[in-house]
Amino acid sequence: MSAMAPEGPPSPPTARRRRTVRLRTMLVCLAVVPTVAMGTQTAVTAQRLLARSEHLRADLEAGERLGVPLVGLMNELQAERAVTAARWAGSPVSDDALRDQRSATDRAAAEFRRLSGTGSGDGTQPSGQDQDPGEGRVGAVGVRLGLLAGYRKRADAHTGSAEQVVGYYSGVIDDIIRAYQDEFSHSEDAELAQESRPAVSLFSATEMVAREDTALALAGPSRELAATGFSQFLDAVGTHRYLYTTWIVPYLPPAERAAYDKLTVSDAWQTKLRIENAVIANHKDTATGVKLPADVAEWPAAYRTFSPQLAALSTERARSLFSDADAKAGELETEVFWLIGAGGAALLLVSAVVVLITRSVLRRLDRLHTRTVAIAEKTLPDVVARLQRGEPVDEDALPAVRGRQDEVGQIADAFARVVAASVDGHRQLAAERHGFGLFASGIASRTGNLVSRQLSLTEDLQDTFGHDEALLAQLMRSDQLTVGMRRQIENLLILAGGEIPDPHTDPMRVADLLREAAAEVEDFRRIERQALDEASVQPHAISQISHLLAELLDNATRFSPPRSKVVVRAELVADGLSVEIEDRGPRVSHAGYAAMNERLHSAPPYSVLAENAHRLGLFVVGHLAEQLQARVTLRRSVYGGTAAVVILPGALLASTGGGPEPARPSPSSSSSRPPRPDHAPAPVSLPAREPAPRAAAPTDPADAPAPVPAAGPGRALPTRPAARAGARPALPERVPQTHLTRQLRGPRAPEPDTGRDAATPEEVADAWADYEEGTRKVEAELGADQP
Repeated sequence: MSAMAPEGPPSPPTARRRRTVRLRTMLVCLAVVPTVAMGTQTAVTAQRLLARSEHLRADLEAGERLGVPLVGLMNELQAERAVTAARWAGSPVSDDALRDQRSATDRAAAEFRRLSGTGSGDGTQPSGQDQDPGEGRVGAVGVRLGLLAGYRKRADAHTGSAEQVVGYYSGVIDDIIRAYQDEFSHSEDAELAQESRPAVSLFSATEMVAREDTALALAGPSRELAATGFSQFLDAVGTHRYLYTTWIVPYLPPAERAAYDKLTVSDAWQTKLRIENAVIANHKDTATGVKLPADVAEWPAAYRTFSPQLAALSTERARSLFSDADAKAGELETEVFWLIGAGGAALLLVSAVVVLITRSVLRRLDRLHTRTVAIAEKTLPDVVARLQRGEPVDEDALPAVRGRQDEVGQIADAFARVVAASVDGHRQLAAERHGFGLFASGIASRTGNLVSRQLSLTEDLQDTFGHDEALLAQLMRSDQLTVGMRRQIENLLILAGGEIPDPHTDPMRVADLLREAAAEVEDFRRIERQALDEASVQPHAISQISHLLAELLDNATRFSPPRSKVVVRAELVADGLSVEIEDRGPRVSHAGYAAMNERLHSAPPYSVLAENAHRLGLFVVGHLAEQLQARVTLRRSVYGGTAAVVILPGALLASTGGGPEPARPSPSSSSSRPPRPDHAPAPVSLPAREPAPRAAAPTDPADAPAPVPAAGPGRALPTRPAARAGARPALPERVPQTHLTRQLRGPRAPEPDTGRDAATPEEVADAWADYEEGTRKVEAELGADQP
């Protein structure tokens, strides 16, 4: 027995995805379905009309083929029946007259058999192979005609009764009338079927008159009629009068009605009516039968006069019926042709209209889609950017609500309302952002006043208590912290859209600018710089550039291991001045550099600034770079750290107006360096300082925020408050590189040239331990920042 697979829980049912049908497909289906339905209906109707026409043609063919022979055969049988009845009753009928009438009947029967295919035409009864007795009324007529010879012999020999012989002829004639009726009773046209009823009734009425003639002939010269014969005479009179009154006269066309009226007013017809009334009213009952009045002697002459007119009326009615059937069939065929032509034209028209409507709808939807995409991808972002910059918005570029009634127009109006609501929301947000920027700028300006006064007070204390080295060190630390506080306030002022106060009135050399930026850094390692003394910066951009470099230096020193170098290089390039700051910090991935560079070139919303409130350095750098039209790029250094490259445009540089000047000495150096050659970068060194305890650094340089575009014009940070009348004299302004105490202003003794590094293994181990400690701290902060 084979092992069965283990049963497990049933798998969850697969969610069925609803397939979205394209509008083009729906419109095409909407066009194809009614077109196909209309075409199908046209084809079915045309086929039905053609079928009716074919049936009418078949009935017409059968009527023309059998109708005339049947009418002729019926007339001949009626005449032979009357002659046979008269001879049976003893009336003077010659053998030649009887033989001629029988010959005429045989010819009519042979013609009928030939056209209907019911026999050989020799007057004998057909065999079973030639005729099926159950094949309708035409077959019944053929079968009865096969018995004609036998009944003739019985009539000649007076075998049986006269009623049997006369009944045979009447039965054949009844089958002929029914066969004629069947030819048109199954007609597909109701109007034509209704028109055939008067013709059949006319044949029946003519037969009833002929039966009256036969009944009177059976009376013979004695004018005595058996009771059954008299009863048949009465039935024939009543039937034909009823048929003429009810089913014939009301339905005759005008021409045939006029012929019938002419017949009824003739002398022969009036004689007929007079004899019928006399027989009905003046007969006498006898022991052997009914005695007829003497007026019946006028019947044969009158019958021979009006009977041909009755036969002509019946024939004319049959021909009119055939003619109407032919015309009806032609009308049906014409109607089919018109239906096919009109249906085809209607299909083409409907198809053209559907195609035009479909293309129009799709074209309008495509224009709406194109305009919507253009507004969503170009116009709306441009409007939002202009609102954020505080610039006016061109309302004509936005979609307007036009109150259109069609569906596509309603969609366009709905989209216009959405755009208007979005623009209003961004306008309100921009106004709130601008107002918040003004508020933050005002707070930063007032706080900056306090910080400036604090720096002035610190300088006074340094001048007063400079002889106390311990107190001086604390004052220097306080001064350093206050400077860092001022830089944070300036960061807030920059991000709020304000401007940094600029106390400079003359251009500053790049070397001095780098020294001032380094002095703004609270905690830095040993910084080595190379600058161009002949490259100077315009006064209006000194504070901004100084602040930008200070932020980059602060970021470099924070992420570099203790006792490591942060190298600064500067040189003139084709686009202006290139300043490169290279540290020895931890490695950053390529994705991290991409994220940092993106933040340098994109303006984040306040929500991003709030999430990165403790690390806004790169946002400030990006914002200042945008104001200065400078380019700042962060990349991996060849030493494994990070290199920040700043390209200052040439428009920010000022010409020195003379030859190269010697490099300015370091503020703490004991001796100045000799003048350098023209256009050669001269290294200027600052002493290495032991870093103070650092605040929590950013977890990753990649997480440094990006710059924020100005929310609006802000107020510049004043360097000092205005003096009030009667108040104490204003405090002196703080000028970069001039606020140091007297003990620090002297040059530092030159460092001895020790040649190659003579560090002991212990010192190398300590330096490596410091590097590992800094790396572990950065990794710990990175792990703490991750969600």
